[in-house]
Amino acid sequence: MTAALSDALKNLLDGPVFVNIATIQPDGSPQVSPVWVKRDGDDVLISTTAGRRKEKNLRRDPRVTVLVQPFDSPYQYAEIRGEAALTTEGGQELIDELSVKYTGKPYAEFNPASAQDGERVVVRITPRKVVGGV
Repeated sequence: MTAALSDALKNLLDGPVFVNIATIQPDGSPQVSPVWVKRDGDDVLISTTAGRRKEKNLRRDPRVTVLVQPFDSPYQYAEIRGEAALTTEGGQELIDELSVKYTGKPYAEFNPASAQDGERVVVRITPRKVVGGV
């Protein structure tokens, strides 16, 4: 069963808020990364590069948690627990869109070394449970 995001949480995700994504390592320990985020309905989208630890973790075990905590309101947060689906389709477009949202520049301009990155992966997180005060 999917969970719905509150309007306040949707508004927060639509702005340039940084989130932390937690995945599960092969040994069962957590791996956490700060990432840029986009919302599509109640789904949360992030971008990563093929071969990175979070991509490998999510392909092996799609369970994921996204922690949203606005920098200007640190005692307010939301934890989005869900499952991830990965695709390379639209990967470059997503990282460019996110880069413009967060930096005002296309990704290659913001990060010139990105030409050496691997293929971009879209991670679509479908919420199963949302907790917290946002």
